[in-house]
Amino acid sequence: MGLFSYLSDWKANLYEKKVAQAEAMGNCPDCNGKGFQIPIINEYSFPDSYDCPGCEGTGTFNKWQDNKHM
Repeated sequence: MGLFSYLSDWKANLYEKKVAQAEAMGNCPDCNGKGFQIPIINEYSFPDSYDCPGCEGTGTFNKWQDNKHM
């Protein structure tokens, strides 16, 4: 179980680092401030919107943070 715990902690630290970098730049960590995400489309999936669900298309960290705490 030590290996699983190590990998889990490593992944959590990586995510925290990504969020801290995004906060410093004011960008949404999900879409990197672009405001949209390009999904992988197959024959069964046709998205209506490409807006980032984390920041609702704004690309800002503040909007992403507000949505996370809802």
